[in-house]
Parts: sequence; C-alpha cells; structure tokens
Amino acid sequence: MVNKQIVRRQIKEKLSMLNKLSYEQHSFQIARQLFSLKEWKEARTVAVTVSNVPEVDTWQIIRQGWLEGKEMAVPKCLPAEKKLTFQLLSSFAELEKVYFGLYEPRIESTPPVDRSQMDLILVPGLAFSRSGGRLGFGGGYYDRFLTGYSGRTAALAFSEQLIAELPTEPHDLPVQRIITEQEVIVCDSASTQS
Repeated sequence: MVNKQIVRRQIKEKLSMLNKLSYEQHSFQIARQLFSLKEWKEARTVAVTVSNVPEVDTWQIIRQGWLEGKEMAVPKCLPAEKKLTFQLLSSFAELEKVYFGLYEPRIESTPPVDRSQMDLILVPGLAFSRSGGRLGFGGGYYDRFLTGYSGRTAALAFSEQLIAELPTEPHDLPVQRIITEQEVIVCDSASTQS
C-alpha cells in the first residue's frame, strides 16, 4: 500500500512544476469542462473552495456561478470543532485571509448554507484515482462533511493529480466525477455511495 504522506509530497512536487501559463490554461480548460456538465447546469447552489495556487483556479468558477445566477457557497473551517460550515458568498469582498494564506468567508457578513441545499459540491483534494478515490490535505474535514450527503460531487484536478493507486481508509469518501483539463471521469465506486 502506498503511504499517504509520500503521495502528498509527490503530488505537491508535480504541481510546483506547473508554470504560470500551463496553470492558467489548464484551469480554464477544467472550468469549461465543468460548465458543460449537466450537474453544473442543473445546480442552483454550488459549494466550492476558494482556491490557492497550485489548486485549480476556482475564482473563475465562482464568478461564472454568479453570472449564471447560482448561489455559491464557500467553506469556513472551524478547527476547534474539526468541521466545515459553508456560507453564501455574493462578493469577494466578503472574504478574509486566514491561516496559510487561505481565503474564507467572514461569518458575520455571509449567511450559512445547509448541506441539504447544496446541489453540487466541488470537493478539493491533492490526488485522485479514476475510481473516485480522493486524497485530501490531511484534516478529514470533507470526509466528515460529506458523510450522509446525497447530492452530486465532483473534483477539479490537473491530470498530474491522477494516480493509479491511492491509499484509502474506510472513512475516505469517493467523488462521482473528476474533471481534468483533458477529460471528465465518471467514477464507478462513487455511484454506490450516498
């Protein structure tokens, strides 16, 4: 079995080698793939993280959601409780910079969104297998949040983030789709979840 820490380090190294132009172009291609999906078109409320390089750029996805009249929900991490809440974002001015240079919504200026209202959750991760396996950043926040969620899930990933063998544990929840700059992968193992 492959070690999670080794995989995280290897993927971070691969992503650090993406140049600015490749990063921008591949993020654009991933967004275009997403916008063409039925899951995106039908969603009224989309949950998505506010990206930080080298993650796929989600700022353009949030903008497009607003242009289409969608409600865009972004996560707020509550480390003391080891959980996520999601807040409706209507302006980038409602964000604040928190630990590790991440942007999160200001709770006082953004209304909360219940998980049951989310039609599509774009789940972040460092590495993915074609069966929908996901290796997150190590906190388990999304696995806890997604437990019991019956809506649609997808991951945005550069092709460099796809790996053949992914170390998983029983609490690791797969995603239903993985969207890269080259393809949209329909994940078999995720269809049996929910």
